[in-house]
Amino acid sequence: MPYAGLVRTVTVSLGNRSYAIRIGRALIGRLGKECEALGLGRRCVLITDANVARHYLEPARIALATAGFSVEAIVLSPGESTKNLRTVQACYNRLSRARLERSSFVVALGGGVIGDLAGFVAATYLRGISFVQVPTTLLAQVDSSIGGKVGVNLASGKNLVGAFHQPRLVLADVDALKTLSDREFRAGLAEVIKYGIIFDSDLFERIERVLPRIMVRDPRVIAEIVARCCEIKASVVSKDETEGGLRAILNFGHTIGHALEAMGRYRKYLHGEAIAIGQVAAARISSRLLGLPESDADKICHLFERVGLPTKSPLSARQLRRVLEIMSLDKKVAGGNVRFVLVRRIGEAVYGQRVPENVLMESLKQQTGPLSKS
Repeated sequence: MPYAGLVRTVTVSLGNRSYAIRIGRALIGRLGKECEALGLGRRCVLITDANVARHYLEPARIALATAGFSVEAIVLSPGESTKNLRTVQACYNRLSRARLERSSFVVALGGGVIGDLAGFVAATYLRGISFVQVPTTLLAQVDSSIGGKVGVNLASGKNLVGAFHQPRLVLADVDALKTLSDREFRAGLAEVIKYGIIFDSDLFERIERVLPRIMVRDPRVIAEIVARCCEIKASVVSKDETEGGLRAILNFGHTIGHALEAMGRYRKYLHGEAIAIGQVAAARISSRLLGLPESDADKICHLFERVGLPTKSPLSARQLRRVLEIMSLDKKVAGGNVRFVLVRRIGEAVYGQRVPENVLMESLKQQTGPLSKS
């Protein structure tokens, strides 16, 4: 079978809310047929951003219209700063003018920001309508488009307003990754590497081995890697949909990473860059508290460096204090204490770990500074 026609399917098993993740090439052109097969209503709104729209809005719109759907498009400004309640309100108004009904649906065409925001709009409009994820970034294809966590940011922190609302379908077209900037592509690899660290040491070793082919975006290798990451996330979500336990392992590196994003007002770092720093810090903490071999912590740091991702973020003493304040608002705080995901060894994560303040401070100073007293 020609590779262009090969589609891998991963199922997220959630009873009557189960759905397929399809991974392959030229899938945006199949969007209309896939939605038709789901029996969705004939009216939909496609939400995307200006960067993605230049490449994929018309192909997606044509695919839907050809299948008989009435399509309205909302094109938003790109970037994390768009993911707020003001934008949500504007989208509600557009959905109302488009006369969406309970049987209608939303298509999220873009990266993690669009997926989170469009999913939240779908989760809350008319008390919940269907939505389809069409992720166009590596990070979204392996992580944010799967599992139904949707939401927006507040000034005080990331994703503090949200819901669990599963998509009806995830369509991961690896051809879309060709138009990503090098920076965006590298940022997505932070989530790919995470799966190896927390769940699958063989995946970690494979990434190390085939990294040169990954970095030139070999579509066969990329599709295989994306499919494996989707299998891992689907397995975790199927066991723990609402993050009551096991699903927390997916937050490895995110507690510190989210704080760095917020401290930089979502402009200094891309999500993947921030969590790369957070994962290296979490690995160093794991060595102190859980006995992760120093050689494994070094391997983790080295792999991020090979990808070209940051592993440190020099901060002043004032900025370091601000990072700690933001961490105290994290969704994973329990009983006033921030709970961390740590690793015993590459491929084995544990969640809900308390980290003594002195260990946390030492790690943050090692990974983030401080540069000065100001």
